[in-house]
Order: sequence, then C-alpha cells, then structure tokens
Amino acid sequence: MSLFSSIDHAHMQRALVLAERGRFTTKPNPVVGCVLAHGERVVGEGFHQRAGEAHAEVHALEAAGADAKSATAYVTLEPCGKTGRTPPCADALICAGVSRVVVACEDAHQHDGGAVERMREAGIVVEHGLMRAAAREANIGFFSRVERGRPFVRVKLATSIDGRTALANGDSKWISCEASRHDVARWRARSGAILTGSGTVRADNPQMTVRMDDDACFEPPLRVVLDTGLAIPADSIIVNGEAPTLLVHDEDARVPSHFRQQERLGLPAVKGRVDLAALMNELAKRGINEVQVEAGATLAGALFDAELADELLLYQAPTLLGDAARPLLAGIDIHDMRERVDLDLLEVRQIGSDLRLRLRPRPPIFDDGDTFGEWLDGPDTEVDAYYAALGRKPGAVGYDDQDRYVRVRKDGSHEILSDPDLLNRERDDDPDSDRRG
Repeated sequence: MSLFSSIDHAHMQRALVLAERGRFTTKPNPVVGCVLAHGERVVGEGFHQRAGEAHAEVHALEAAGADAKSATAYVTLEPCGKTGRTPPCADALICAGVSRVVVACEDAHQHDGGAVERMREAGIVVEHGLMRAAAREANIGFFSRVERGRPFVRVKLATSIDGRTALANGDSKWISCEASRHDVARWRARSGAILTGSGTVRADNPQMTVRMDDDACFEPPLRVVLDTGLAIPADSIIVNGEAPTLLVHDEDARVPSHFRQQERLGLPAVKGRVDLAALMNELAKRGINEVQVEAGATLAGALFDAELADELLLYQAPTLLGDAARPLLAGIDIHDMRERVDLDLLEVRQIGSDLRLRLRPRPPIFDDGDTFGEWLDGPDTEVDAYYAALGRKPGAVGYDDQDRYVRVRKDGSHEILSDPDLLNRERDDDPDSDRRG
C-alpha cells in the first residue's frame, strides 16, 4: 500500500515539470523543482535556474511568503544541508515553518550535511521515495557522475533505413531532415560536453555548437575533440573560439605550435587510441554530467565496445544508401548470437520525415527463463548460480558479495553502479520492499 496520496503524486509531478525548466542552465548542478501546498492548494512553486543561484526550495518559499507556514514541500531531490555557493535549503524550510517535506529521491552527497536529521529534529515530517524513478531519470547524468565517477554518455547517430551513416567516401550531409537537426540542438544544449573525433572534423569541419530555434537560454557545452596525434587542420571551425573547446590527445604526442595556446588534455594511449574510460573520468572531474557523442562509426563503435555508451539517440531517415556505405557502428566483433548487444527501446517519435529512437543497452536479467548451465559449471544453489553468473558474464548487473550494485565489464572486473548505503536507504524507504535490516 502506497504511503502517498493522489494529491501527493499530482504535486510531485508538477515539481518534476518545473525542474525541467532548468534543463539547459543548471549544469553542473542537477535540475530540481519544488511545490509548496496546503492540501490541493498550491501556495508556491520554484525551480533551480542556474548553478550558484538560489535553489528550487528558496524560489518556492519566496513565492509562498507567509503561506509557507505549515505547508507541505514537494521536492524532486533531497534538500541540501551544507553551505556551498548558497545557504542550506534545509534551514530555509525549517525557518519558514513547513510541516512536511516529501522528497522524490535522495542525494547521497548531501547526507553528511545532516539536512534530513535537522528537519526532523525541528518537527518536520520527512518522507522519501515518491516518484523516485522519474526523479532519478531527470538527473541521470548527475547521478552517473557522482555515483559512477563518469558522465552519462549518449551516442547520437543519423542513419538511413538500411543502417548506414555515410557514403563510402565519408559524405553524410545530410541524412537526417532539418527538423531532426533542430531537435539535436536541444539534446546538445542539455549536455555538458559534445564529443567528436578527428575523422569527423576533417571530413565535415563541423561547428558543434548549439543553435536553438527559439530564445531558450543555455550554457554552451564543452566541445571535446578526440585527436590522438593532434593532426586536425589549424583552421578547423571547431577551434575558432566560438565555444569552449578541449583537444584530447596522446600524452606523448608532439604539440604543433598552432595548438599550444589551445586547451588540451593529454591521456595515455591504449593500442594507438586515447583511453576512453580515462577520458570519461577526466570529464567527470570537470563537472560534466552528460556527454553527447556526435562522431562516425569508429568512435561510436569503440564506446559501445568499451561499455561506455549509456544511450543511443538514433535518427532514422526514410532513405537508402546501399551496402557500400559506412555502417552504424564499427569495430564490434560478434561471432555468436549470445554475444549480441540487446537494447531497450525507450521511445520512438516522428521528427519531420525521420524517426527518432532512444535506446539503452539492456543488461542480462537472471530469472527462471535463463539457463545458467550455458556458461556455468553447475553451482549447487540458485544463489551460488546467481553470484557465479554475475562474476563471469559481461554486462550482468546485480549485487556482489559486498552488497554493491555492480555491472560486470568484459575483463571480468566490476563497475560499481551505486553506493550500498544509498541502496539500503532506498530499500528501507520502499514500502513494498521485503528486505528488513
């Protein structure tokens, strides 16, 4: 039985809608919305607008004025308890005299600020978990950065109906329609960085900037060019200074004189290529929550092969390019159907004459329909089978023996997806959970 009423759900849904208003401007902060209400009556609303400025709760409290007293605050992310560039929101809620705070999802990095404890000590009822999944999805990049130590990576590709992304000579202007290109601009605007490769720069000489078809405000994303040998032409548009640009190269590469004043990042090379995992870690350190990849089949394929691609944003045009044209992804070597990369289809939408598909790699699911014996030596119990499977099957997701939520990499090591203390809190707050501490 849910702890939350239909009124609670309606107000939190409104808070999530408000949060989206800051989608293009809050980076590197998360998007957050807040609604203050007495029952059905809304007395104040707000959303976080820019990093360094007032948070959603403060805007809502200012709108509510004296009506904030004894109100319920619906907040999409746990209120902050520490003083950063702005005072703690928890203290503002206490001073305003709200009686109840409903939080959609927790922020593990706020726990040491003691926000929840202080609010409860002040007599405020604090509840968690209302529409948690939607709230985490709204900040999927933020949570990726703070929990996994790397940004959420979205690979954008335009393809013909026969799965081709460019002619054999590299020409790809234009596969997608004009409406799709306008749509891409909005995905760029929400990203902290746009990643491309030197091959795309040489072939297309792109700007990789955000050109919106309305007056929406946005923070320009960092343009990141993967150029192992720093070989792109000096007059490439992408280094024209119109937007911040970072050249990423082999740390041992010779730096041409024309790039010595350009912001650069040297990283170790693996088999002649810059280490993509190291690049993502460095971008996370720079506060990048989401990376949009706009590159050719080689870099896109390398990201999928390295298990660094979190989402595929695919624009499919009603055209044919033929079997000599370049493929969607290159370098993915599959010889057995059990090695195929399955994707979950999140959304299909028509954009102009194209179809836009959003897909995410599907982790293997262990249930009664799976046959563990295909890749196990027959453990004695179902639990042993699960952990043996988790330990050996690339892409598998689940809890390891230290109660960490992990994904198995191709080399057999485990990528930690979420902090165990946070997961335990989520389970404790979930009324439908059968796990008890």
